[in-house]
Amino acid sequence: MPTASISRIVSTPAKVPDSRPRCGWATTDVEYIRYHDTEWGRPSRDDQHLFEMLVLESMQSGLSWLTILRKRENFRRAFANFDIRAVAKYNAAKIDKLLADPGIIRNRKKIEAAVANAQAARRVIAEVGSLADFLWSIVGNRPLVNRWKSLSQVPAATDESRRLAAELKKRGFQFLGPTTCYAFMQAVGMVNDHLVGCFRHREVVGKK
Repeated sequence: MPTASISRIVSTPAKVPDSRPRCGWATTDVEYIRYHDTEWGRPSRDDQHLFEMLVLESMQSGLSWLTILRKRENFRRAFANFDIRAVAKYNAAKIDKLLADPGIIRNRKKIEAAVANAQAARRVIAEVGSLADFLWSIVGNRPLVNRWKSLSQVPAATDESRRLAAELKKRGFQFLGPTTCYAFMQAVGMVNDHLVGCFRHREVVGKK
């Protein structure tokens, strides 16, 4: 689930589209509801989308996920729709230009990390064929399906996320520690952490 405390988020009043039960974090804001219902936890093996989520999760560190969602289109514009090859070529002048962009998170270390991560992703793709193959190998190429009943049971990090963080660091990725990696794994469906009472828990199990 989004790693920031929901209590710290200033939310737009939710207009829940129906009465289906949802994870508790996805009932406070219309952006959260949309993201929860259509994307979060859905298994993804698309390299461009996986890279996007790696960048966004690293950008979220220290901030609310809602902030990132609201700036997502700006990030897509700034980072060439998360084209790995394009971002890997960003130079110092481009980074300086991004630091002046009010539509994204203007943090030099995070922006530089996004470029470094694109370069690292290219090396991984050259080595193993795809970013997806590398990332999904951490969970044996199948989503880990949990059966949490409450948000308090969901861990901030796991053995798998710690292993992923170590592997990423070894290959030159930045700003992707165990907690950020677990949020990423949840987001892209490597882990199904929808609560068992949530209507999406059963839906995403079949989307491998």
